[in-house]
Amino acid sequence: MNSPVPYDLAELSTALENTLFSGKVHFLPKTGSTNTLAMQAATAGVEEGTVIFADQQTAGRGRNGHNWHSEPATAVLASIVLRPKILPMQSLWLSLMTGVAVHEAILRTCGISCDLRWPNDLLIDGKKVCGILTEISADAEQLRFAVIGIGINVNQPSFPSEIASLATSLQMETGKQWSRTELLIALLKRLEAEYRGTLAAGQDSLLRKVESISSYVRGKRVHVDEAGGYDGITEGLDARGFLRVRTAESMRTVLSGGVRAIG
Repeated sequence: MNSPVPYDLAELSTALENTLFSGKVHFLPKTGSTNTLAMQAATAGVEEGTVIFADQQTAGRGRNGHNWHSEPATAVLASIVLRPKILPMQSLWLSLMTGVAVHEAILRTCGISCDLRWPNDLLIDGKKVCGILTEISADAEQLRFAVIGIGINVNQPSFPSEIASLATSLQMETGKQWSRTELLIALLKRLEAEYRGTLAAGQDSLLRKVESISSYVRGKRVHVDEAGGYDGITEGLDARGFLRVRTAESMRTVLSGGVRAIG
């Protein structure tokens, strides 16, 4: 049985000095959902770069209302408030940017290269190691704020039987425990770099990075849970970052449906 390794809050604070997140990182031993708290805080006006993270979530949630399973002190569970001046229809790149940042943080910290399953999951050998949930508040013309929730399975030794074939952790893949403090620091630094870079230079470079780390973007036979469900082969991203899928009848663009590999 693992002995949980606590976060080193002093190390975290020092490492994040002179970053977007300096002085804005808030830790909770236990909460219902970090995204719920971050959405409430953002609505109340907290600054961009506010981070809420926890050792345990009792009501964690993923995309499309799915639950997120987490044992105490085994995962990175964090939500970040951002306030980019973009249109609501442009918000997909926030999820893609986060996927790139998670990929780079895990690679640099643990030496593992994950596969980005468009738009918001990181996989190792087909099993989910990270989920991303981006929620926004917006009117027709302006994004007020976005909250990006990130759950990374770090030191779980196993998972319940009902999800054992679907989920993995960094410990399960490597046989060793990892520092969640070190991983969270690496993640936030990469996230800031990707965020500032995309705001300054546009999405083209980001989309090229997504294509380079995702086997799902091009040439993958997939099932799409959208519009009643359909199968096809992926043919890259459009200029907005949406996934294009060629079916037997036509080229389709995936706007919100989940994607899974088949065949």
